[in-house]
Amino acid sequence: QFSKMIKNFKLLFLLSSTFCFFLNTSPVKAEAVEIEDNSGMSQVTNVNQLSDVQPTDWSFQALQSLVERYGCIAGYPNGTFRGNRAMTRYEFAAGLNACLDRVNELIATATENVVSREDLATLQRLQESFAAELATLRGRVDTLEARTAEIEANQFSTTTKLRGQAIFAVNGGGFDGNSIIDATGATVANDDPNTTMIFRAGIDLDTSFNKTDLLKLRLETGSGILGPNGQPDGGRDNAAGFLEPSFGSALDYSINPPTDRDIELSRLYYTFKPSENLAVTIGPNMRAADFVDFNSYAKLSFRDFSTQAFVNNYVLFPIEFPSAGAVIDWKPSKRSPLAVRAAYTATDAANPSDQGIIIGNAPFINVLYDAPNPNIPNAPSGGSRGLFGDNYQGVVEVEFSPSRDLALRLQYSGGEVFDNRFDAVGANLEFTLANKIGIFGRYGYSSYNNTNFGDINPNYWMAGVAFRDLFTRGALAGVAVGQPFIADEVGNSTQTNYEAFYNYPINRNVQITPTLQIIENAANQNANGTIYTGTLRTTFSF
Repeated sequence: QFSKMIKNFKLLFLLSSTFCFFLNTSPVKAEAVEIEDNSGMSQVTNVNQLSDVQPTDWSFQALQSLVERYGCIAGYPNGTFRGNRAMTRYEFAAGLNACLDRVNELIATATENVVSREDLATLQRLQESFAAELATLRGRVDTLEARTAEIEANQFSTTTKLRGQAIFAVNGGGFDGNSIIDATGATVANDDPNTTMIFRAGIDLDTSFNKTDLLKLRLETGSGILGPNGQPDGGRDNAAGFLEPSFGSALDYSINPPTDRDIELSRLYYTFKPSENLAVTIGPNMRAADFVDFNSYAKLSFRDFSTQAFVNNYVLFPIEFPSAGAVIDWKPSKRSPLAVRAAYTATDAANPSDQGIIIGNAPFINVLYDAPNPNIPNAPSGGSRGLFGDNYQGVVEVEFSPSRDLALRLQYSGGEVFDNRFDAVGANLEFTLANKIGIFGRYGYSSYNNTNFGDINPNYWMAGVAFRDLFTRGALAGVAVGQPFIADEVGNSTQTNYEAFYNYPINRNVQITPTLQIIENAANQNANGTIYTGTLRTTFSF
Protein backbone atom coordinates (compact mmCIF):
# COMPACT_ATOMS: atom_id res chain seq x y z
CA GLN A 1 0.00 0.00 0.00
CA PHE A 2 2.95 2.31 0.55
CA SER A 3 4.06 1.71 -3.01
CA LYS A 4 0.66 2.90 -4.19
CA MET A 5 0.96 5.90 -1.95
CA ILE A 6 4.39 6.76 -3.39
CA LYS A 7 2.85 6.59 -6.85
CA ASN A 8 0.25 9.10 -5.72
CA PHE A 9 3.03 11.36 -4.41
CA LYS A 10 4.78 11.04 -7.74
CA LEU A 11 1.55 11.99 -9.48
CA LEU A 12 1.18 15.10 -7.29
CA PHE A 13 4.80 16.10 -7.86
CA LEU A 14 4.35 15.64 -11.60
CA LEU A 15 1.26 17.86 -11.49
CA SER A 16 3.18 20.54 -9.56
CA SER A 17 6.00 20.50 -12.09
CA THR A 18 3.54 20.67 -14.97
CA PHE A 19 1.79 23.70 -13.45
CA CYS A 20 5.14 25.42 -12.98
CA PHE A 21 6.11 24.64 -16.58
CA PHE A 22 2.96 26.21 -18.00
CA LEU A 23 3.43 29.25 -15.75
CA ASN A 24 6.97 29.56 -17.16
CA THR A 25 8.44 29.16 -13.69
CA SER A 26 11.01 26.71 -12.37
CA PRO A 27 9.64 23.97 -10.09
CA VAL A 28 12.24 24.96 -7.53
CA LYS A 29 11.31 28.67 -7.53
CA ALA A 30 9.57 29.90 -4.37
CA GLU A 31 6.38 31.90 -4.79
CA ALA A 32 4.55 34.14 -2.30
CA VAL A 33 2.15 32.47 0.04
CA GLU A 34 -1.48 33.13 -0.89
CA ILE A 35 -2.91 33.59 2.56
CA GLU A 36 -6.45 34.16 1.31
CA ASP A 37 -6.53 30.90 -0.69
CA ASN A 38 -4.92 28.81 2.05
CA SER A 39 -7.00 30.14 4.92
CA GLY A 40 -10.05 28.24 5.99
CA MET A 41 -9.12 24.90 4.29
CA SER A 42 -10.56 21.94 6.13
CA GLN A 43 -9.82 18.22 6.13
CA VAL A 44 -12.23 16.02 4.17
CA THR A 45 -12.77 12.32 4.85
CA ASN A 46 -14.59 11.34 1.66
CA VAL A 47 -13.87 12.38 -1.91
CA ASN A 48 -17.61 12.89 -2.45
CA GLN A 49 -17.38 15.87 -0.10
CA LEU A 50 -15.56 17.72 -2.90
CA SER A 51 -18.36 19.05 -5.11
CA ASP A 52 -16.12 19.83 -8.09
CA VAL A 53 -14.47 16.36 -8.26
CA GLN A 54 -16.27 13.83 -10.47
CA PRO A 55 -15.63 10.08 -10.98
CA THR A 56 -14.90 10.84 -14.64
CA ASP A 57 -11.95 13.09 -13.77
CA TRP A 58 -8.58 11.62 -14.74
CA SER A 59 -7.20 12.21 -11.22
CA PHE A 60 -10.25 10.88 -9.36
CA GLN A 61 -8.63 7.63 -8.19
CA ALA A 62 -5.51 9.38 -6.95
CA LEU A 63 -7.56 11.89 -4.95
CA GLN A 64 -9.81 9.15 -3.63
CA SER A 65 -6.78 7.23 -2.37
CA LEU A 66 -5.18 10.25 -0.70
CA VAL A 67 -8.45 11.39 0.88
CA GLU A 68 -10.09 8.16 1.96
CA ARG A 69 -7.09 5.91 2.61
CA TYR A 70 -4.58 8.40 4.00
CA GLY A 71 -6.66 11.42 5.08
CA CYS A 72 -4.13 14.02 3.98
CA ILE A 73 -6.00 16.20 1.45
CA ALA A 74 -7.90 19.34 2.51
CA GLY A 75 -10.77 21.09 0.76
CA TYR A 76 -12.06 24.66 0.85
CA PRO A 77 -14.86 25.75 3.22
CA ASN A 78 -17.38 25.82 0.35
CA GLY A 79 -16.77 22.13 -0.34
CA THR A 80 -14.57 22.48 -3.45
CA PHE A 81 -11.09 21.20 -4.33
CA ARG A 82 -10.30 23.66 -7.17
CA GLY A 83 -8.12 21.17 -8.99
CA ASN A 84 -7.89 23.33 -12.12
CA ARG A 85 -6.17 26.31 -10.49
CA ALA A 86 -2.41 26.76 -10.42
CA MET A 87 -0.65 25.96 -7.15
CA THR A 88 2.46 27.43 -5.59
CA ARG A 89 5.31 25.38 -4.19
CA TYR A 90 4.22 26.49 -0.73
CA GLU A 91 0.76 25.03 -1.25
CA PHE A 92 2.22 21.81 -2.60
CA ALA A 93 4.67 21.66 0.28
CA ALA A 94 1.86 22.06 2.82
CA GLY A 95 -0.15 19.21 1.25
CA LEU A 96 2.93 17.02 0.94
CA ASN A 97 3.85 17.62 4.56
CA ALA A 98 0.40 16.46 5.71
CA CYS A 99 0.80 13.22 3.74
CA LEU A 100 4.35 12.70 5.01
CA ASP A 101 3.15 13.06 8.59
CA ARG A 102 0.55 10.39 7.89
CA VAL A 103 3.19 8.11 6.34
CA ASN A 104 5.44 8.54 9.37
CA GLU A 105 2.56 7.43 11.59
CA LEU A 106 2.05 4.31 9.50
CA ILE A 107 5.75 3.54 9.46
CA ALA A 108 5.93 3.86 13.23
CA THR A 109 3.25 1.19 13.65
CA ALA A 110 4.41 -1.17 10.89
CA THR A 111 7.34 -3.53 10.42
CA GLU A 112 10.49 -2.46 8.63
CA ASN A 113 9.75 -4.74 5.66
CA VAL A 114 6.50 -3.04 4.74
CA VAL A 115 8.24 -0.17 2.95
CA SER A 116 11.05 -0.75 0.47
CA ARG A 117 14.36 1.08 0.59
CA GLU A 118 13.55 2.74 -2.75
CA ASP A 119 10.24 4.13 -1.45
CA LEU A 120 11.89 5.47 1.69
CA ALA A 121 14.64 7.06 -0.39
CA THR A 122 12.00 8.75 -2.55
CA LEU A 123 10.23 10.10 0.52
CA GLN A 124 13.52 11.36 1.92
CA ARG A 125 14.36 13.18 -1.32
CA LEU A 126 10.92 14.81 -1.33
CA GLN A 127 11.41 15.97 2.25
CA GLU A 128 14.82 17.40 1.46
CA SER A 129 13.56 19.09 -1.74
CA PHE A 130 10.80 20.93 0.10
CA ALA A 131 12.65 21.61 3.34
CA ALA A 132 13.19 25.30 2.52
CA GLU A 133 9.57 25.86 1.52
CA LEU A 134 8.26 24.17 4.65
CA ALA A 135 10.55 26.24 6.86
CA THR A 136 9.49 29.44 5.12
CA LEU A 137 5.83 28.50 5.36
CA ARG A 138 6.20 27.71 9.06
CA GLY A 139 7.83 31.09 9.64
CA ARG A 140 5.10 32.91 7.74
CA VAL A 141 2.40 31.15 9.72
CA ASP A 142 4.12 32.03 13.00
CA THR A 143 4.39 35.68 11.92
CA LEU A 144 0.75 35.73 10.84
CA GLU A 145 -0.37 34.28 14.17
CA ALA A 146 1.66 36.90 16.05
CA ARG A 147 0.18 39.72 14.00
CA THR A 148 -3.33 38.37 14.42
CA ALA A 149 -2.88 38.21 18.17
CA GLU A 150 -1.59 41.79 18.21
CA ILE A 151 -4.55 43.04 16.16
CA GLU A 152 -7.04 41.25 18.39
CA ALA A 153 -5.41 42.76 21.47
CA ASN A 154 -5.31 46.31 20.12
CA GLN A 155 -8.24 46.51 17.71
CA PHE A 156 -10.44 49.56 18.02
CA SER A 157 -13.69 47.61 17.85
CA THR A 158 -15.04 44.35 16.48
CA THR A 159 -18.00 46.17 14.91
CA THR A 160 -16.70 49.67 14.11
CA LYS A 161 -14.35 50.90 11.39
CA LEU A 162 -12.53 54.21 11.69
CA ARG A 163 -12.06 56.31 8.54
CA GLY A 164 -10.73 59.81 8.17
CA GLN A 165 -10.18 62.61 5.69
CA ALA A 166 -8.31 65.90 5.74
CA ILE A 167 -8.44 68.57 3.02
CA PHE A 168 -5.86 71.34 2.77
CA ALA A 169 -6.31 74.06 0.14
CA VAL A 170 -4.50 77.24 -0.82
CA ASN A 171 -6.93 79.67 -2.46
CA GLY A 172 -6.67 83.11 -4.03
CA GLY A 173 -8.43 85.28 -6.57
CA GLY A 174 -9.67 88.67 -7.63
CA PHE A 175 -12.10 90.52 -9.85
CA ASP A 176 -12.30 93.08 -12.63
CA GLY A 177 -13.68 96.52 -11.89
CA ASN A 178 -13.85 98.64 -8.79
CA SER A 179 -16.18 96.67 -6.54
CA ILE A 180 -18.49 93.68 -6.15
CA ILE A 181 -22.13 94.04 -5.06
CA ASP A 182 -24.59 91.40 -3.93
CA ALA A 183 -28.10 90.59 -5.19
CA THR A 184 -29.61 93.47 -3.20
CA GLY A 185 -27.06 96.02 -4.44
CA ALA A 186 -25.03 96.16 -1.21
CA THR A 187 -21.25 96.37 -1.59
CA VAL A 188 -19.40 93.14 -0.83
CA ALA A 189 -15.79 94.12 -1.60
CA ASN A 190 -13.79 97.04 -2.99
CA ASP A 191 -10.46 95.19 -3.13
CA ASP A 192 -9.28 91.75 -4.12
CA PRO A 193 -9.50 89.27 -1.23
CA ASN A 194 -6.35 87.98 0.42
CA THR A 195 -4.92 84.55 -0.33
CA THR A 196 -6.08 82.01 2.26
CA MET A 197 -5.21 78.57 3.55
CA ILE A 198 -8.42 76.65 4.23
CA PHE A 199 -9.11 73.19 5.57
CA ARG A 200 -11.68 70.60 6.46
CA ALA A 201 -10.97 67.49 8.53
CA GLY A 202 -13.16 64.75 9.85
CA ILE A 203 -13.37 61.17 11.04
CA ASP A 204 -16.12 58.62 10.45
CA LEU A 205 -17.05 55.88 12.91
CA ASP A 206 -18.90 53.30 10.80
CA THR A 207 -20.54 50.57 12.85
CA SER A 208 -22.33 47.48 11.59
CA PHE A 209 -24.10 44.98 13.80
CA ASN A 210 -25.28 42.46 11.18
CA LYS A 211 -23.26 43.36 8.02
CA THR A 212 -26.32 44.86 6.29
CA ASP A 213 -26.74 47.93 8.50
CA LEU A 214 -24.68 51.07 9.18
CA LEU A 215 -24.50 53.44 12.12
CA LYS A 216 -22.71 56.55 10.84
CA LEU A 217 -21.10 59.03 13.22
CA ARG A 218 -18.94 61.82 11.77
CA LEU A 219 -16.95 64.43 13.66
CA GLU A 220 -15.69 67.38 11.61
CA THR A 221 -14.01 70.73 11.84
CA GLY A 222 -13.20 73.39 9.30
CA SER A 223 -11.94 76.88 8.63
CA GLY A 224 -15.28 78.54 7.91
CA ILE A 225 -15.35 82.02 9.45
CA LEU A 226 -18.12 83.77 11.37
CA GLY A 227 -20.74 85.54 9.30
CA PRO A 228 -22.39 88.94 9.81
CA ASN A 229 -24.89 87.49 12.30
CA GLY A 230 -22.13 86.05 14.48
CA GLN A 231 -22.91 82.50 13.43
CA PRO A 232 -20.42 80.18 11.69
CA ASP A 233 -20.66 80.91 7.97
CA GLY A 234 -18.86 78.34 5.85
CA GLY A 235 -17.75 79.31 2.39
CA ARG A 236 -16.46 82.80 3.15
CA ASP A 237 -12.91 81.57 3.74
CA ASN A 238 -12.24 81.32 -0.01
CA ALA A 239 -12.26 84.00 -2.70
CA ALA A 240 -15.34 82.76 -4.61
CA GLY A 241 -17.41 82.33 -1.44
CA PHE A 242 -16.32 85.69 -0.07
CA LEU A 243 -17.10 87.65 -3.27
CA GLU A 244 -20.25 85.71 -4.22
CA PRO A 245 -21.69 83.82 -1.23
CA SER A 246 -25.37 83.59 -2.26
CA PHE A 247 -25.67 81.64 -5.51
CA GLY A 248 -23.43 78.61 -5.13
CA SER A 249 -19.95 79.91 -6.03
CA ALA A 250 -18.26 78.95 -2.75
CA LEU A 251 -16.10 75.85 -2.46
CA ASP A 252 -18.47 73.15 -1.26
CA TYR A 253 -16.03 71.40 1.06
CA SER A 254 -15.54 74.73 2.84
CA ILE A 255 -19.27 75.14 3.46
CA ASN A 256 -19.54 71.71 5.06
CA PRO A 257 -19.10 72.06 7.97
CA PRO A 258 -19.77 75.77 8.64
CA THR A 259 -17.55 75.98 11.69
CA ASP A 260 -14.82 78.29 12.92
CA ARG A 261 -12.29 75.59 13.93
CA ASP A 262 -14.73 74.00 16.34
CA ILE A 263 -15.27 70.25 16.34
CA GLU A 264 -18.88 69.34 15.70
CA LEU A 265 -21.04 66.31 15.06
CA SER A 266 -21.90 66.63 11.37
CA ARG A 267 -23.53 63.24 10.69
CA LEU A 268 -25.44 60.86 12.91
CA TYR A 269 -27.83 58.37 11.33
CA TYR A 270 -28.62 54.66 11.17
CA THR A 271 -29.32 52.66 8.00
CA PHE A 272 -30.90 49.22 8.07
CA LYS A 273 -32.54 46.87 5.56
CA PRO A 274 -36.00 45.50 6.44
CA SER A 275 -35.77 43.48 3.21
CA GLU A 276 -33.11 42.69 0.65
CA ASN A 277 -34.18 45.46 -1.74
CA LEU A 278 -35.18 48.16 0.76
CA ALA A 279 -32.91 50.37 2.88
CA VAL A 280 -34.23 52.74 5.55
CA THR A 281 -32.22 55.55 7.15
CA ILE A 282 -33.22 57.58 10.19
CA GLY A 283 -31.18 60.15 12.05
CA PRO A 284 -31.12 63.38 14.07
CA ASN A 285 -28.21 64.83 12.07
CA MET A 286 -28.17 64.19 8.35
CA ARG A 287 -28.39 65.80 4.91
CA ALA A 288 -30.90 64.89 2.18
CA ALA A 289 -28.36 65.61 -0.58
CA ASP A 290 -26.18 62.76 0.76
CA PHE A 291 -28.79 60.25 -0.45
CA VAL A 292 -30.22 61.70 -3.69
CA ASP A 293 -29.00 63.58 -6.78
CA PHE A 294 -25.85 61.49 -7.11
CA ASN A 295 -23.66 61.97 -10.19
CA SER A 296 -20.49 60.03 -10.97
CA TYR A 297 -18.66 63.15 -12.17
CA ALA A 298 -20.11 66.05 -10.18
CA LYS A 299 -20.93 65.13 -6.61
CA LEU A 300 -17.90 64.75 -4.31
CA SER A 301 -16.23 68.12 -3.80
CA PHE A 302 -13.11 66.55 -2.31
CA ARG A 303 -12.62 64.54 -5.52
CA ASP A 304 -14.17 66.40 -8.47
CA PHE A 305 -15.88 69.79 -8.84
CA SER A 306 -15.67 72.18 -5.90
CA THR A 307 -18.22 74.82 -6.91
CA GLN A 308 -21.23 74.30 -4.65
CA ALA A 309 -23.77 74.73 -7.44
CA PHE A 310 -22.07 71.95 -9.45
CA VAL A 311 -22.21 69.39 -6.65
CA ASN A 312 -26.03 69.36 -6.34
CA ASN A 313 -29.08 70.79 -8.07
CA TYR A 314 -28.97 74.21 -6.46
CA VAL A 315 -32.69 75.12 -6.39
CA LEU A 316 -33.73 71.61 -5.31
CA PHE A 317 -32.27 71.75 -1.79
CA PRO A 318 -33.21 74.96 0.07
CA ILE A 319 -32.59 73.06 3.31
CA GLU A 320 -28.96 72.19 3.21
CA PHE A 321 -27.57 71.17 6.58
CA PRO A 322 -27.93 70.17 9.40
CA SER A 323 -31.34 68.51 9.57
CA ALA A 324 -33.15 65.49 10.97
CA GLY A 325 -35.43 63.02 9.25
CA ALA A 326 -35.60 59.76 7.33
CA VAL A 327 -34.72 58.30 3.92
CA ILE A 328 -35.87 55.20 2.06
CA ASP A 329 -34.08 53.60 -0.89
CA TRP A 330 -35.94 50.89 -2.81
CA LYS A 331 -34.92 48.84 -5.82
CA PRO A 332 -37.30 46.14 -7.15
CA SER A 333 -34.42 43.71 -7.72
CA LYS A 334 -30.64 43.69 -7.97
CA ARG A 335 -30.75 43.72 -11.76
CA SER A 336 -33.60 46.16 -12.09
CA PRO A 337 -32.71 49.43 -13.88
CA LEU A 338 -35.16 51.32 -11.66
CA ALA A 339 -34.64 52.69 -8.18
CA VAL A 340 -36.82 54.95 -6.02
CA ARG A 341 -35.61 57.14 -3.17
CA ALA A 342 -37.48 59.45 -0.84
CA ALA A 343 -36.24 61.73 1.93
CA TYR A 344 -37.78 63.99 4.56
CA THR A 345 -35.60 66.42 6.52
CA ALA A 346 -36.30 69.32 8.88
CA THR A 347 -33.99 71.96 10.34
CA ASP A 348 -33.90 72.87 14.03
CA ALA A 349 -35.70 69.59 14.77
CA ALA A 350 -34.55 69.53 18.40
CA ASN A 351 -36.14 72.89 19.23
CA PRO A 352 -39.58 72.52 20.91
CA SER A 353 -40.19 76.29 20.90
CA ASP A 354 -40.87 78.69 18.04
CA GLN A 355 -37.93 80.97 18.78
CA GLY A 356 -34.25 81.08 17.87
CA ILE A 357 -32.03 81.39 14.83
CA ILE A 358 -32.68 78.73 12.20
CA ILE A 359 -29.51 77.39 10.60
CA GLY A 360 -29.12 74.90 7.79
CA ASN A 361 -30.74 76.82 4.93
CA ALA A 362 -29.01 77.21 1.57
CA PRO A 363 -27.36 80.64 1.12
CA PHE A 364 -29.88 81.81 -1.50
CA ILE A 365 -32.69 81.45 1.05
CA ASN A 366 -31.17 84.34 3.02
CA VAL A 367 -31.52 86.48 -0.11
CA LEU A 368 -35.15 85.52 -0.71
CA TYR A 369 -36.37 85.78 2.90
CA ASP A 370 -35.60 87.73 6.05
CA ALA A 371 -34.39 85.08 8.45
CA PRO A 372 -35.67 85.26 12.05
CA ASN A 373 -33.23 86.80 14.51
CA PRO A 374 -34.07 87.10 18.22
CA ASN A 375 -31.62 90.01 18.49
CA ILE A 376 -33.68 92.15 16.10
CA PRO A 377 -37.00 93.58 17.38
CA ASN A 378 -40.09 92.63 15.34
CA ALA A 379 -38.05 90.15 13.26
CA PRO A 380 -40.06 87.25 11.74
CA SER A 381 -40.44 84.21 13.96
CA GLY A 382 -39.77 81.76 11.18
CA GLY A 383 -42.76 79.54 11.96
CA SER A 384 -43.02 76.49 14.18
CA ARG A 385 -40.01 74.32 15.00
CA GLY A 386 -39.42 70.67 15.77
CA LEU A 387 -39.35 67.61 13.53
CA PHE A 388 -42.63 68.41 11.72
CA GLY A 389 -42.45 72.18 11.83
CA ASP A 390 -40.80 74.80 9.70
CA ASN A 391 -38.34 74.55 7.90
CA TYR A 392 -38.77 71.19 6.15
CA GLN A 393 -38.49 69.56 2.75
CA GLY A 394 -39.49 66.27 1.13
CA VAL A 395 -37.60 64.87 -1.85
CA VAL A 396 -38.53 62.02 -4.20
CA GLU A 397 -36.18 60.65 -6.84
CA VAL A 398 -36.74 58.03 -9.54
CA GLU A 399 -33.62 56.66 -11.20
CA PHE A 400 -33.41 54.76 -14.48
CA SER A 401 -30.01 53.15 -15.03
CA PRO A 402 -30.06 50.38 -17.66
CA SER A 403 -26.25 50.07 -17.52
CA ARG A 404 -23.24 51.38 -15.62
CA ASP A 405 -22.67 53.88 -18.44
CA LEU A 406 -26.07 55.60 -18.39
CA ALA A 407 -28.24 57.02 -15.61
CA LEU A 408 -31.21 59.39 -15.61
CA ARG A 409 -32.65 60.70 -12.36
CA LEU A 410 -35.91 62.66 -12.07
CA GLN A 411 -36.66 64.52 -8.85
CA TYR A 412 -39.30 66.45 -6.98
CA SER A 413 -38.74 68.56 -3.87
CA GLY A 414 -41.31 70.46 -1.84
CA GLY A 415 -41.86 71.96 1.60
CA GLU A 416 -41.82 75.21 3.55
CA VAL A 417 -39.19 77.82 4.33
CA PHE A 418 -40.07 80.45 6.96
CA ASP A 419 -43.79 79.60 6.58
CA ASN A 420 -43.66 80.01 2.81
CA ARG A 421 -44.24 77.26 0.27
CA PHE A 422 -41.69 76.06 -2.29
CA ASP A 423 -41.77 73.37 -4.98
CA ALA A 424 -39.06 72.21 -7.38
CA VAL A 425 -38.47 69.58 -10.05
CA GLY A 426 -35.12 68.43 -11.36
CA ALA A 427 -33.31 66.11 -13.76
CA ASN A 428 -29.85 64.60 -13.50
CA LEU A 429 -28.18 62.84 -16.45
CA GLU A 430 -24.81 61.12 -16.88
CA PHE A 431 -23.42 59.14 -19.80
CA THR A 432 -20.03 57.42 -20.11
CA LEU A 433 -18.26 56.75 -23.41
CA ALA A 434 -15.66 53.97 -23.66
CA ASN A 435 -15.25 53.95 -19.85
CA LYS A 436 -13.15 57.11 -20.15
CA ILE A 437 -15.28 60.13 -21.11
CA GLY A 438 -18.24 61.27 -19.03
CA ILE A 439 -20.94 63.68 -20.22
CA PHE A 440 -23.27 64.95 -17.51
CA GLY A 441 -25.71 67.69 -16.57
CA ARG A 442 -28.49 68.83 -14.26
CA TYR A 443 -31.58 71.00 -14.69
CA GLY A 444 -33.97 72.46 -12.12
CA TYR A 445 -37.17 74.49 -12.14
CA SER A 446 -38.70 75.81 -8.92
CA SER A 447 -41.26 78.13 -7.38
CA TYR A 448 -40.76 80.11 -4.15
CA ASN A 449 -43.72 82.02 -2.78
CA ASN A 450 -43.90 85.34 -0.99
CA THR A 451 -40.20 86.16 -1.22
CA ASN A 452 -38.68 89.63 -0.89
CA PHE A 453 -39.04 89.75 -4.68
CA GLY A 454 -42.57 88.33 -4.84
CA ASP A 455 -43.52 84.91 -6.16
CA ILE A 456 -40.60 83.78 -8.31
CA ASN A 457 -39.65 80.74 -10.41
CA PRO A 458 -35.87 80.27 -10.28
CA ASN A 459 -34.27 78.01 -12.91
CA TYR A 460 -30.96 76.18 -12.71
CA TRP A 461 -28.74 74.26 -15.10
CA MET A 462 -25.20 72.92 -15.36
CA ALA A 463 -23.38 70.70 -17.87
CA GLY A 464 -19.89 69.37 -18.28
CA VAL A 465 -17.50 66.75 -19.52
CA ALA A 466 -15.00 64.66 -17.53
CA PHE A 467 -12.06 62.45 -18.44
CA ARG A 468 -11.02 59.40 -16.44
CA ASP A 469 -7.42 58.14 -16.20
CA LEU A 470 -6.11 61.24 -17.97
CA PHE A 471 -2.28 60.96 -18.16
CA THR A 472 -2.24 58.44 -15.30
CA ARG A 473 -4.41 55.68 -13.87
CA GLY A 474 -6.97 56.92 -11.33
CA ALA A 475 -6.82 60.57 -12.42
CA LEU A 476 -9.96 62.58 -13.14
CA ALA A 477 -10.29 65.87 -15.04
CA GLY A 478 -13.38 67.92 -15.76
CA VAL A 479 -14.81 71.14 -17.15
CA ALA A 480 -18.30 72.46 -16.37
CA VAL A 481 -20.44 75.54 -16.91
CA GLY A 482 -23.76 76.48 -15.29
CA GLN A 483 -26.19 79.16 -14.20
CA PRO A 484 -27.19 78.47 -10.59
CA PHE A 485 -30.07 80.94 -10.11
CA ILE A 486 -31.95 82.23 -13.15
CA ALA A 487 -34.59 84.68 -11.92
CA ASP A 488 -35.42 87.96 -13.67
CA GLU A 489 -36.78 89.39 -10.42
CA VAL A 490 -33.42 89.05 -8.64
CA GLY A 491 -30.79 91.42 -10.08
CA ASN A 492 -30.56 92.56 -13.68
CA SER A 493 -28.58 89.72 -15.22
CA THR A 494 -27.83 86.01 -14.80
CA GLN A 495 -24.80 84.69 -13.01
CA THR A 496 -22.70 82.13 -14.94
CA ASN A 497 -20.11 79.87 -13.32
CA TYR A 498 -17.22 77.97 -14.92
CA GLU A 499 -14.85 75.48 -13.34
CA ALA A 500 -11.98 73.28 -14.55
CA PHE A 501 -10.07 70.82 -12.37
CA TYR A 502 -7.53 68.00 -12.61
CA ASN A 503 -7.41 65.44 -9.81
CA TYR A 504 -4.01 63.73 -9.74
CA PRO A 505 -3.62 60.74 -7.37
CA ILE A 506 -0.22 60.56 -5.70
CA ASN A 507 -1.30 57.22 -4.26
CA ARG A 508 -4.46 55.66 -2.84
CA ASN A 509 -4.40 58.02 0.13
CA VAL A 510 -3.24 61.35 -1.30
CA GLN A 511 -4.74 63.37 -4.17
CA ILE A 512 -3.68 66.80 -5.45
CA THR A 513 -6.14 68.91 -7.43
CA PRO A 514 -5.57 72.31 -9.06
CA THR A 515 -8.85 74.11 -9.74
CA LEU A 516 -9.76 77.23 -11.72
CA GLN A 517 -13.08 79.10 -11.25
CA ILE A 518 -14.56 81.96 -13.29
CA ILE A 519 -17.77 83.79 -12.31
CA GLU A 520 -19.52 86.22 -14.64
CA ASN A 521 -22.32 88.60 -13.54
CA ALA A 522 -21.90 87.52 -9.93
CA ALA A 523 -25.07 87.78 -7.80
CA ASN A 524 -27.06 88.32 -11.03
CA GLN A 525 -25.62 91.85 -11.32
CA ASN A 526 -24.17 93.02 -14.64
CA ALA A 527 -22.25 95.78 -12.83
CA ASN A 528 -19.92 93.17 -11.37
CA GLY A 529 -16.74 92.41 -13.25
CA THR A 530 -15.51 88.88 -13.84
CA ILE A 531 -14.37 87.02 -10.73
CA TYR A 532 -11.52 84.53 -11.09
CA THR A 533 -10.11 82.21 -8.43
CA GLY A 534 -7.50 79.48 -8.25
CA THR A 535 -7.18 76.69 -5.71
CA LEU A 536 -4.64 73.97 -5.03
CA ARG A 537 -6.43 71.26 -3.07
CA THR A 538 -4.79 68.30 -1.34
CA THR A 539 -6.95 65.48 0.04
CA PHE A 540 -5.66 62.91 2.53
CA SER A 541 -7.80 59.82 3.10
CA PHE A 542 -7.10 57.12 5.67
